[in-house]
Amino acid sequence: MLGSPFFPQSAIRNPQSIMSPFLFWIFALLMLVFGAAVVVNRNPVASALSLVVSFLGLAALFMSLDAYFLGIIQVLVYAGAVMVLFLFIIMLLDLRAETRRRINWLATAGGIAVALVLLMQISFVVSRFQLARQTFPALPGSTIDDVRNVGALLFSNYNLPFQIVGVLVLVATIGVVLLSRREPR
Repeated sequence: MLGSPFFPQSAIRNPQSIMSPFLFWIFALLMLVFGAAVVVNRNPVASALSLVVSFLGLAALFMSLDAYFLGIIQVLVYAGAVMVLFLFIIMLLDLRAETRRRINWLATAGGIAVALVLLMQISFVVSRFQLARQTFPALPGSTIDDVRNVGALLFSNYNLPFQIVGVLVLVATIGVVLLSRREPR
């Protein structure tokens, strides 16, 4: 499987650090299924939680590319902070599940036709484009620990802005909780 177009020999840096193709397809499928569930779900809370699972699948794919910092930031920022804000907004607006309505079959058929035409155009362009057939060059092996460097820079040169952002997020969270409280009748 390592000689296939998905895992070419030229892209292998360290065979032990490559994610197995089985795990890659599991995380990619997980990301696609829950990404579609974000759109399909009529309940906003279920949709937001599907987006969290999709973000976790993307973080696992980042980790498989040895981009650990991006994977951790994906989990902390998007699956953590942004989704908490989305859930606060859903709670604040008191959104309910969307009511069922009739499906417009003409619009659905038109959307599927446009998607198929787009897919055919993309495959035609990729098959004719010479650079699309080449694999990416291997990333140079680096001994620099990017997480340590970002952390040292964040807590030395940018310590005050980091603390200001933390206090700002805390104040915004308290404000949302106070605004979303229900008044007693």
